[in-house]
Amino acid sequence: MEYRLSSPFDPEELKRLRAGDLVYISGCVYVARDAAHKRMQEALDAGKELPFDISGQTIYYMGPSPAREGRVIGSAGPTTASRMDRYTPALLDLGLRAMIGKGKRSPEVHEAMLRNGAVYFAAIGGAGALLSKAITACETVAWEDLGAEALRKLTVEDFPAIVVIDTEGKDLYLREDKKVKIF
Repeated sequence: MEYRLSSPFDPEELKRLRAGDLVYISGCVYVARDAAHKRMQEALDAGKELPFDISGQTIYYMGPSPAREGRVIGSAGPTTASRMDRYTPALLDLGLRAMIGKGKRSPEVHEAMLRNGAVYFAAIGGAGALLSKAITACETVAWEDLGAEALRKLTVEDFPAIVVIDTEGKDLYLREDKKVKIF
């Protein structure tokens, strides 16, 4: 199936998605990679609040390249999601609703996703220049000193992604039947 979704997500809206579905996401998406995730965990460990309300939100695992003249952002391709797996269950328990990246997730992330009704989307690796065209605004939210790994807020319009893990725990990467038509 193919869906057009708005982020932040309504949990009921995500329940209809199935692994293998194509989605076009519009709205707010946060960007955070390894270093930003480490800082989020340090803040939580110190009893501090995160620099954004994570409830219902999406985190895209990406570190953008510098924007060319006339563009909002440079190349914006996904990074490997498993590098954030040690931080992800805590964020899901705080209300993170979706993640965008590439690659498999750990059993701990699977369990936290099921517990919290979250989904994992894959963006197409190697297509960062194309994906950047779906980004209409970008602002740094926190940790500007991290450069490309700073926490950012994006506004996206029809950002293409594939449901890899749905709210029922079905994982496209673990399917025996790999004949899923995506495009």
